Amino acid sequence: MTAEALTTNSWEPSASRQILQQRASLLRSIRHFFDERNVMEVETPILSHSSVTDPYLHCFETQLSEPGKDQTQTLFMMTSPEFHMKRLLAAGSGSIYQICKSFRNEESGKLHNPEFTMLEWYRLGFDHHALMDELELLIKLLLKLENCERISYQHAFIEQLGFDPLVCPNDVLKNAVKGLGLSALMLAECDRDDLLQLAFSAYIEPEISKNKPCFVYDFPASQASLARICPNDSRVASRFELYYKGVELANGFHELCDVVEQEQRFEKDRQKRKREGSIDRSVDPMLLDALKAGLPDCAGVALGLDRIFMLALGKERISEVIAFPQSNC
Repeated sequence: MTAEALTTNSWEPSASRQILQQRASLLRSIRHFFDERNVMEVETPILSHSSVTDPYLHCFETQLSEPGKDQTQTLFMMTSPEFHMKRLLAAGSGSIYQICKSFRNEESGKLHNPEFTMLEWYRLGFDHHALMDELELLIKLLLKLENCERISYQHAFIEQLGFDPLVCPNDVLKNAVKGLGLSALMLAECDRDDLLQLAFSAYIEPEISKNKPCFVYDFPASQASLARICPNDSRVASRFELYYKGVELANGFHELCDVVEQEQRFEKDRQKRKREGSIDRSVDPMLLDALKAGLPDCAGVALGLDRIFMLALGKERISEVIAFPQSNC
């Protein structure tokens, strides 16, 4: 039975046996890629005492019932293995990678499943450009392509929309997204980064990677997340994303090691959550302690493997390359 013929009530997997065999082969290729480079595979917990403050990420919660205790304890299913992997790095692990399940409480659809497979890795002594070089080698291996393209966030806006996102007034951004059907109230509630993200998603993502995978690098400093600010231009962060055929595949950073700045960014995230009426999330104290102990100079990237496999195997939905999507489990 084909994936298209399956209903949500079917007991059968949504991916064929042949596709699952091809998926297994791709996973072996990934492990061989890192074995050749002496990058150690690690495993970290799916459940954590702490969540993430990122206002755009929503996590699943569960309750831990322990013998002899009257009250349950809230645990969170990790949206990525990043914080635990950074604790390993601070403890002296060296360069590491992980293939794991991650969980995000988002809508399901063509490119989304609440439970998904992520490849995340960290390379000591790399900046974000060196990590783009390595990721490009992996992408060429998995997707059987010759090369990738690269463009800065600034020049992507200039080429596609005709204005500089680092210096343009907010009115220019509002005019750019008016055609998306947002109400006046919604526009008024958008901050600058919301407007930039709307414009980027609607007008730039679909255009930049039609024929080849495309790296977009040096995002605005306000969107640095866990990345360093570029030393030669304080307006931008040492961050990149990878797109192919309009699909976001990866997000990478030259990792921030400054615990004071990182804590300030987390608190800024919490304030944004508060303004938007989202659930407040406390800062992970274990990660901050690891940063205090000393995170080595490194770059890291998270790559969505289900999307990569979908593209590699010529499918249109990730449900066609995973055995049981959320609607069928």
